[in-house]
Amino acid sequence: MRCDILVVGAGILGLSSAYHLKAENPRKRVVVIERLRGPGEGNTAKSEAVFRNAFTSETNRVLASSSIEFFKHLEREGYNLRLAFTGYLWLLSQEQFEGVGDAIRDMQREGVRLTIYQREELERMIPRLATSFEGDEEAELLGLPPIDVGLLAHNCGCLRAEALTKAYESMFLKLGGEIHYRVEAKRLILGAVDELGLPGEPHVWQEPRVRGVETDRGVIEAETTVVAAGVWAGRLLEPIGFDPCMRPKKRQIFVLSDERLSVLFDIEGFNRHRVLPFTILPKCSLYLKAEPYEKSVWVGCSDEIGRAFELEDDPQPELEYYKDDIYPILMKYLPCFRDVRPVNMWAGQYAVNSFDGHPIVESIPGLIYVGAASGSGIMKSDALGRIVAALYAGREWAELFDGSRFRVSDLSIYRRRTERERFVI
Repeated sequence: MRCDILVVGAGILGLSSAYHLKAENPRKRVVVIERLRGPGEGNTAKSEAVFRNAFTSETNRVLASSSIEFFKHLEREGYNLRLAFTGYLWLLSQEQFEGVGDAIRDMQREGVRLTIYQREELERMIPRLATSFEGDEEAELLGLPPIDVGLLAHNCGCLRAEALTKAYESMFLKLGGEIHYRVEAKRLILGAVDELGLPGEPHVWQEPRVRGVETDRGVIEAETTVVAAGVWAGRLLEPIGFDPCMRPKKRQIFVLSDERLSVLFDIEGFNRHRVLPFTILPKCSLYLKAEPYEKSVWVGCSDEIGRAFELEDDPQPELEYYKDDIYPILMKYLPCFRDVRPVNMWAGQYAVNSFDGHPIVESIPGLIYVGAASGSGIMKSDALGRIVAALYAGREWAELFDGSRFRVSDLSIYRRRTERERFVI
């Protein structure tokens, strides 16, 4: 098979890239291959599928804000993403709050809409929220900080990852794009920019060029190959000496559904859905998502030290991790979770850029790599697809959906210009 553009991976970044590439190049043959059965069935499907614009880094804020605006556009166009602006709520001790005070003020200056709640307001709004643990020996053993302040970011929420990937798939196919599922990329085919027909090309004195991909169904030759394979990108890129600057790390989500949790779906004041916002507790970055349509609560934890960087083809959730690590903290802050056990659970993997946490969009002759989104692929997906299309076209700047402009090279590996995120709790 021959094509103009070959995209490896039908996750959110692959499909966004394919759609924008085809939209800008309607006469070119754009083909997507995916080893799984359908769109977004890899780690995209295993995401908590939340989004926010509350960042201090301009890079984060621009990529996320423009993508959020595109999600709103898709809903207006009739794609039911189950978009819910439930907000992001950080529950903080006074010490934590003071530690991010400068970051909060910077976000407010940049127009991020935030509301600050004091302890008494939080206790009134969130049923049975425990904010202090004086005399509680178990809480002291766990090292639980009190809750003194709540910080709510408004232009944040959640959506259905499956619905978003299917929307991009549908738009891509309507433009005449091709997708082939159950086709696995085995290796990138390397040649030379100026081929001479010599055995063993490319030689060290020739400029290398990616010519396509060998798959389990045969060779696909392409003018440009876009690798958007998430945590598996290294299996294609590292053998040709291209460093993806990405390391995989397991993340787990536990789903709870119980009548005792109904109090979290009848809360006034935070959002129009009357649900608890996506909430980050002040210990261990433990988070909760009250899914407004399914009336279930998704729980996870950003465990860093102690959790290995490790690539797994089929990562499995660990019930003991919920019981021994998450549950003791969750139950202390929100006693309505006492004796509630998961009804479902799964594990996925973040493609982590451990240097600065920002995505990477880089190219060499015949190849574009987009990845290392560090768990923020969905919330930045539309902007990244547009940046890939701009890079393919040779433009210095990408125009994003909301009219903002982004310098393409800012996400490259060698000409990188990003800011470290200071609002990290």
